[in-house]
Amino acid sequence: MTRFPCLAALALALALALPGPVSAGGPHLVEPRMTLPGPMGLSPRVALTLDACSGKADSRIFKALIEHNIPATVFVTARWLKRNPEATQLMLDHPALFQIENHGARHVPAVDVPATVYGIAAAGSPEAVKAEVQAGAAAVRAATGVDSRWYRGATARYSAGALADITGLGQSVAGFSLNADQGAMLPAAAVEKRLARAKAGDVIIAHVNHPERPSGEGLVRGLLALKAKGFVFVKLGSPPKPSRHAS
Repeated sequence: MTRFPCLAALALALALALPGPVSAGGPHLVEPRMTLPGPMGLSPRVALTLDACSGKADSRIFKALIEHNIPATVFVTARWLKRNPEATQLMLDHPALFQIENHGARHVPAVDVPATVYGIAAAGSPEAVKAEVQAGAAAVRAATGVDSRWYRGATARYSAGALADITGLGQSVAGFSLNADQGAMLPAAAVEKRLARAKAGDVIIAHVNHPERPSGEGLVRGLLALKAKGFVFVKLGSPPKPSRHAS
């Protein structure tokens, strides 16, 4: 069986994308971009991250990852965990493949002022952001027995104040560099085409909570094509430790 390294001992390159308005007159948000450090050997490495927002579990994706030994970091909400105990147990049964992290309690965007992001009402206050993050972390802990280290908010867009609050709670924000399925809204062929453009160091985002949509089929085909090209998949592992400067 092929061994897939976890990036626990490696730093991740994280940069914030340029801020952009949510809507006319709305707050300016940032969408963190994250890539893996390099170079990391001869084989190109990418990290697959999957969001489990609500709804069901896409067994097509889970089955393919297990059969082909492709590891993934899965960001789960508290409500998805509650509704999908079998899929949760499946991940727990394969710890070498799945790293379970925090996607919040109710899939509320981490924006600390009243706003909507992609039609979803944001948390709206610093207190609500913290409640979303903390309740999500508690749900991950209850389901896995392990403290979450990474957080990805709903829509993956944040206000500056929310980013600071999340960091203050001991969670590192997980960005991405390649959006494979656009919220599971793309047809299978489009997802496969996006994955074909992956390059070494990419952090891929996709969704594992819409088995009723064709995007999951395209995700599986695209991942297997990358593996056939020699790409190696890794989990996010531990977040990089803050730099310490001598006083």
